[in-house]
Amino acid sequence: MSTYKELRRQALSDPEVRAEFERLNREEFALLDQMLAARHAAGLSQAQVAERMGTKAPAITRLERALASGEHSPSVDTLRKYAAACGKRLVISIA
Repeated sequence: MSTYKELRRQALSDPEVRAEFERLNREEFALLDQMLAARHAAGLSQAQVAERMGTKAPAITRLERALASGEHSPSVDTLRKYAAACGKRLVISIA
């Protein structure tokens, strides 16, 4: 049985798969940049955002780290709560 890392390495050896993976990661990095900018503009720590969202600081750390690594995509509800905690609102568009 193959491990996740082996399967990922195999999949990314295909140029088409790699191109799509990189495209998705750019989008997630852009989202992470916006989230971090909103948090910093609000002058909030991860713990403060967590408190406003009704969760714990490690959950915010995992959320931000997951976006940075491309391992997880948060739900729209989670993004909405994060934005609200930073005094912003979530706007989603398809271009």
